[in-house]
Amino acid sequence: MPPVNSASRAERPRTVTPDDGRFLTLTSGMNQRYRADPEVVYLPESAEQVRVAVEESVTASKRLSVRSGGHCFEDFVDRPEIEAVIDLSAMNGVYFDPGHEAFAVEAGARLLDVYERLYLDWGVTLPGGLCYSVGAGGHVAGGGYGLLSRQHGLTVDHLYGVEVVVVDADGRARVVTATREPTDPNRELWWAHTGGGGGNFGIVTRYLFRSVGATGDPRRLLPTPPDEVLLSAVSLPWRELGREGLTALLGNFTAWHAEHSEPRTRETALAGMLMLNHASNGHVGMLTQVDAGVDGAADLLRNYLDRVLDGTGVTPRPMNDAAGEFGPMPELAEPRRLPWLRATRMIGTNTPFLTDPTLRAEHKSAYGRHRVPASRASVLYDHLTARTPNNPNSMLVVMSYGGAINGVGTSETASVQRDSHYKLLYQAFWQHEAEDEDNIAWVRSLYEHTYADSGGVPVPDEFSDGCYVNYPDADLHDERHNRSGKRWHDLYYKDNYPRLQRAKARWDPSDVFRHPQSVRLPGDTDYER
Repeated sequence: MPPVNSASRAERPRTVTPDDGRFLTLTSGMNQRYRADPEVVYLPESAEQVRVAVEESVTASKRLSVRSGGHCFEDFVDRPEIEAVIDLSAMNGVYFDPGHEAFAVEAGARLLDVYERLYLDWGVTLPGGLCYSVGAGGHVAGGGYGLLSRQHGLTVDHLYGVEVVVVDADGRARVVTATREPTDPNRELWWAHTGGGGGNFGIVTRYLFRSVGATGDPRRLLPTPPDEVLLSAVSLPWRELGREGLTALLGNFTAWHAEHSEPRTRETALAGMLMLNHASNGHVGMLTQVDAGVDGAADLLRNYLDRVLDGTGVTPRPMNDAAGEFGPMPELAEPRRLPWLRATRMIGTNTPFLTDPTLRAEHKSAYGRHRVPASRASVLYDHLTARTPNNPNSMLVVMSYGGAINGVGTSETASVQRDSHYKLLYQAFWQHEAEDEDNIAWVRSLYEHTYADSGGVPVPDEFSDGCYVNYPDADLHDERHNRSGKRWHDLYYKDNYPRLQRAKARWDPSDVFRHPQSVRLPGDTDYER
C-alpha cells in the first residue's frame, strides 16, 4: 500500500456523522428547545482545518453554522435547515504570540480555562463573564462583560486583533488577520468583531488581546486582576418583601449604579447582581464582589449593602438555597476575603443550570439607565407573584454595568451601549416540552408589560438603551411582540449598524454566514433566514 499523505491528512478536520454516537452531543447546545440535524459536524483543530471545512461546505452548497461553547440562547446555531456544523471546541489554546505581542485565545477556549492560563502563567486576565463553560468565540464577538468590567471595560476593549476564516465572492475560503492598527487594511473586520456578534462575517479561529497603549513585558499587556476579593451572597425571604419591599430593593440597586458609574472611581471596584426569582422560589438573592485592594473595601461593601436594602424591611439571611442561576452559597453570608482566581472558580462553577442537560429556556435582555421607575417594579412584582406557571426558576437578574465600560466612545468599538448603568436579563428555565407555552408566555408578558410604553421592547430612552446582542431574542424581529417600529438591529447596534453592513459586504459578500438576526448586506430587506 502507498503511504498515507500525512500533509493532506493534517489539513482535513475530523468529522462526525449521524451514525456516530457523538452526534447527539454535538448537535445541540445549552437550550434543549433547539437541535440541529446536519449531515456532518466538523471538529477542526486549526485555522487551516476551519478553512477546509468552510470551503467544502460552500462548494457543496451546504448551509453551515458554527459553535464555540454552545451557549446561544436562540436557534441561530441549531436550526433544522443547517447541513454542516463547525464545532470549535478542539481549538482551545491560550498562549502568548510574540509576533503580534499579544495573547492568543482560540475561539473554542472556555472562559475559566482562559482565566486560569492568563493568570497562572502571566498574572493577567480579561474582564469576561462568570459562566465557566462559555466559549470565547461568541462571548468576545458580542462584547462580553463580567464582574471586572466596571474596573477594566469589556473584553473587546482589550482586543488587538482577530483571525477569521472568510469567504470571497467566488466561494473561496481564506484565513485573514485583522488588527486595530490604523494602517491595517483589514481594520474594519477587527472593528466588526468588537460587538458585532457571532455568525455574521466569518468564523473566528483566534483572538489577539493587548490593552490599548500597552507594550513590552507580557505581564503588563492586559489588566491585572485583584490579588483578593471580598465576596458576599445574601438571601431575602419573599414572604417579608411585599410590593413595597421589592420596589425599594430594585430601585435602590439601580439608583446606586446610576450614581456610581463614572470610570476610574473607587466604586467601580464593586460589581454584582440582584437575582429576583419567582416567589415560588421562596427568596431573592444578591451576589457582590469587591476588589479587596481598594482603600476601605469592607466599608464600600457594607455601605452598598445598607443602601440597597434600605426601606425593604428585610434582614438578609444566608443564601441557603439556589438564587438566580447559582446554587446555595451560605458560606458567603458574612463577606469572605478570597484569592481572586479561587473566587472566580467558586462562583463560576456554582451554576447548576450549566450542567443540567435537560433544561429548556427563554431569555430577553435590556440595558438600563437611572433608577427603575416604580411602575416597572410593580409590573415585575405582579409577574413574580403570579400563580402561573409558578416556576421557581423564572426570574429577572439585574447586573452591574458602567464604570470603565462607559469610558469608551460609542463608535470606537461595535459595542454601542456606553452610558448604561446596569443590564437586565429576563429568563426562565424548565425541563419538559409540555411546559414551553406557559414559561415562554410568562417571560414575554413580563417583558412586554415592562416596556409597554415603547411597544413592548426597551427602545433607547431615558431609562433604556436597547438589547444585548449576546442575549439574542427572536421576538425582536416579530411584529407581534416588537410593536415599537424599531427593528431588531436598532436595538442591538443602534447607529453602528450601517458600518457593520459595510463590513458584511466586504467580508461576506455572498451571505454565507447568516441566521435570523445576522447583519444584512446593504440594501437587503429583512427577509426570514
